[in-house]
Amino acid sequence: MKNRNFGPATAIRSVRPIFPDDVAYRYAMFRLVTLGPMLCLLAALLAGCSSLPSLANRSTSTAYFDTNGTRLGKVLVPVAAAHPGKSGIYPLQDARDAFAARVHLAQIAERSLDIQYYIWRKDMTGILLFNAVRAAADRGVRVRLLLDDNNTSGLDSILAALDAHPNIEIRLFNPFMIRSPRWIGYLTDFFRLNRRMHNKSFTADNQATIIGGRNVGDEYFGAKDDVLFADLDVMAVGPVVTDVSREFDRYWASASSYPVDRILPPADSSMMAELASSAASLERSPATVAYTEALRESPFVRELVQGRLQLEWAATQMVSDDPAKGLALAEPNGLLPQKLKAGIGDPTAAVDLVSPYFVLSAPSLALFTGLAKQGVKIRVLTNSLEATDVAAVHAGYAKRREALLETGVTLYELRRLSSAAAPRRPRGRLGSSSASSLHAKTFAVDHARAFVGSFNFDPRSAKLNTEMGFLIDSPALAQRIETVFDTRVPEDAYEVRLAKNGQLVWIEREDGRMVQHDTEPGTGFWLRAEIWFLSLLPIEWLL
Repeated sequence: MKNRNFGPATAIRSVRPIFPDDVAYRYAMFRLVTLGPMLCLLAALLAGCSSLPSLANRSTSTAYFDTNGTRLGKVLVPVAAAHPGKSGIYPLQDARDAFAARVHLAQIAERSLDIQYYIWRKDMTGILLFNAVRAAADRGVRVRLLLDDNNTSGLDSILAALDAHPNIEIRLFNPFMIRSPRWIGYLTDFFRLNRRMHNKSFTADNQATIIGGRNVGDEYFGAKDDVLFADLDVMAVGPVVTDVSREFDRYWASASSYPVDRILPPADSSMMAELASSAASLERSPATVAYTEALRESPFVRELVQGRLQLEWAATQMVSDDPAKGLALAEPNGLLPQKLKAGIGDPTAAVDLVSPYFVLSAPSLALFTGLAKQGVKIRVLTNSLEATDVAAVHAGYAKRREALLETGVTLYELRRLSSAAAPRRPRGRLGSSSASSLHAKTFAVDHARAFVGSFNFDPRSAKLNTEMGFLIDSPALAQRIETVFDTRVPEDAYEVRLAKNGQLVWIEREDGRMVQHDTEPGTGFWLRAEIWFLSLLPIEWLL
């Protein structure tokens, strides 16, 4: 494979203010639970308004597995045959490359597109990708689109119009029957709607797939001048793609997936034309022209279109939650954390972990500290308080820092801005969306294996949301993650340490010198006080 950095290094180097995917959701859940007792009466009055439709006579469909004769199949099947038992992996760390890869798969697909996302924005890249999917359907490609319903506000008319296309079927995971305002649904059906589908996959003709941390939206694909996620996907070919397709079938047929035509009113007949018109107008806008020009200039895009991408061939295992987790019905052995543990075993040498949210339950804390005491070198990169947009989540992480540091775990917290020239401003109160933030979810174990996916190391990912990812047996990919920790992370993050007096300090490397902060950098007294107070509350299960 060509000498490309693996992991969030490139994004970290130029990180700017972003909007984490479930900021509003996590914050709303926190506020809703704290206000819950006062809302019980209203919930009882509204309960009869939110019953779900029947799933009887729901259509059935499965992935197409006889696709070797497609354009993708003719190119990829012979290549995969030369690497028996392995899948070809290509890291998509550049945001624009990640968008281009999805558009290319939509344009080249001949039989099917199976697409699953937590968020799909109604913005430039969201509309353009909707239009690419519609164009594929116009060519005769069967499109199945499964969206978590938590973030579909404003999309109802588009989704209904797309679903009316004879080659497109859309389903919503754990849908809201009261479409607006959504918070009413949480009052009447909290314990179902508090469980979300966080999976992300984009699969064409059962031949190539993209999975990872990115949702669909401008902030995920580098289409905003002031927004860029530090994120990571991988594109894969070979046998693991069939595993992704089969898992999509399980989610598509799950008891949480509702045909959109049973949730939304019939489409306005003009909406499809309006979507095409909106996409055409977008394509002519200066911002889109500049964005697409940048895509065309990308070496990755040229290599992708010409079929010259250099892949890393490795044994790759797809791991995911049983979709029954969306209804709290999954068995423990059907959950992703247990599958990860079974696939990895017990680390013996090193763990390098990147997670935007790092909230450890008591058993997870015992696991990490136990490994550190056994001599396993553990390094963690997460968001600093000035960088996170979910301060309540930071409270769950902050109260575990001393215990981790005492056992030898190395903690790094991504700075709000990587550029030394950028001014630092104190953070505001809970829910502020003005901070730069990490979004990649990846780790390397024992210099030999790497994980990339949607899973955050927090109770929400472990117990409430469904997640997925790839466990890749590749020393080369694991080494790239380790190299990020050796080189870029110390420059772009604070290292948290315990001072001799037992207090936390934050070490910032700036222009070749080390600066020590005795309080959390870039934050004010009242925000720190609020975090301390939140750390005392029994809200860890929500984080």
